[in-house]
Amino acid sequence: MTPCILTLNCGSSSIRFALHDAGAPEYRRLEGKVDRIGLSGTKLSYRNSEGGSASSLPVPDSGHSAAISYLLDWLGSQDGFSSVLAAGHRVVHGMEHPGPIVVTQTLLDELRETSRYAPEHLPQEIELIEAMQVRHPGMTQVACFDTSFHHTLPRVASMLPLPLRLGIRRYGFHGLSYAYLSAELTRLDPAAADGRVILAHLGNGASLCAVRAGRSMDTSMGFTPAGGLMMGSRSGDHDPGLISYLLGKGEMTPSQFQHMVNRESGLLGVSGTSSDLRDLLDIESTDVRAAEAVALFCYQVTKWIGALAAALGGLDTLVFAGGIGENSAVIRELICAGLGFLGINLETSRNAVPANVISTDVSPVTVRVPTDEAIMMARDLVKITRPTTGGGACGL
Repeated sequence: MTPCILTLNCGSSSIRFALHDAGAPEYRRLEGKVDRIGLSGTKLSYRNSEGGSASSLPVPDSGHSAAISYLLDWLGSQDGFSSVLAAGHRVVHGMEHPGPIVVTQTLLDELRETSRYAPEHLPQEIELIEAMQVRHPGMTQVACFDTSFHHTLPRVASMLPLPLRLGIRRYGFHGLSYAYLSAELTRLDPAAADGRVILAHLGNGASLCAVRAGRSMDTSMGFTPAGGLMMGSRSGDHDPGLISYLLGKGEMTPSQFQHMVNRESGLLGVSGTSSDLRDLLDIESTDVRAAEAVALFCYQVTKWIGALAAALGGLDTLVFAGGIGENSAVIRELICAGLGFLGINLETSRNAVPANVISTDVSPVTVRVPTDEAIMMARDLVKITRPTTGGGACGL
């Protein structure tokens, strides 16, 4: 087997993975995910090459630790895994790091300190990195930060209306997805990439980003990944007075409030049934709370698109990404139904496929559906490991 690189994306309810050819990161030898972590029906789905047939295996335990152990055991048993030169990890919060860096003990200590800003993500990501260290102690690991893309935010967009002495600002997240989408848009339509673009990363975690000329100008998430748009189990933005109200009544402690807005809110909190939009769409015709959760999610996305279009001074291109954005035609249709005033008009047959462009030929705003965070990690991994491998992409 020729050398390859491994990318790992440990999210709040899934772990995505891919083995990329070290000389051509766009080519995957193996890709898949462990899905529905923390819910019933946790499974590992995979395919052996691009376009190959998909297979799946049940994961016995739905917890994150069990999912990590199961995945790494399975990966280690695959033919050719010994040819992996390095592993790249999506890390949700990089604080002031403007780009990817090699994992060291100093970085891990920093990430543990940073975990309080992203308690639903960083502990699991650190656990995955350390599990890789135990199984493959000689393998180079690289942290690719979701916050790095947003280092271009204008100061006014990064500020929070709080006392400056606190040193608190807006960071933004889902940067690997946004970096890929911007690069892909530049490849497909350079003129559009220089225009006014909104990227909508919609999954169990969800956010939107306003981009001009490949630079982040504003985004829905702020200081932590819990802010902005409502998500699978996260509340998104809420009235800060709720904290003093609920804590003052003695109904919950600060840690209980944190748990509520991260684990018990969003689609799960409104529906009372599930944090997975697929489940809610299946039952919304007979379950009013499920229908309300779907409607609220779409309404909030529509509002954010309007707000970010105002920040850009108009809109030329809208891109849907993430598990929901890529795979749910009905959600894309519901979101866009109220955006005709911005010049967004979907073509029903294109949206159903979906095609790369799902808007009509006469729509003033072009609407697209591509995404690939793994390729951005693979490209970053090749760049950052090249100086230490004796020239060529990962030593090739």
